[in-house]
Amino acid sequence: MPLTEKELLERDAKRNIGEELLAAIVDVKAGRHGAVHRVELTEAAEARSKTGLSQPKFAELLGVSVRTLQEWEQGRRSPSGAARSLLHIAAQRPDVFREVLSG
Repeated sequence: MPLTEKELLERDAKRNIGEELLAAIVDVKAGRHGAVHRVELTEAAEARSKTGLSQPKFAELLGVSVRTLQEWEQGRRSPSGAARSLLHIAAQRPDVFREVLSG
């Protein structure tokens, strides 16, 4: 059950925020911290990351909409056919994609 406004004010009046922050910093430096979550990159996100291109530029090179690229990068959809081949090339040879864009 959430605290009332009065209860929140009473609780906060007893807190020493500076002390709490200092204790938190000491904990982090000592390696004591909350859960660490690792997010696996999708093939599309990894390929674009290696090229260093923005989503709009990368999507343009692939011939897809930015929204489609976002769907691939977030793992909600998967590329197929030629798009999957282009992503593989981009991941293996990001220099080629940058060259195509500049040329």
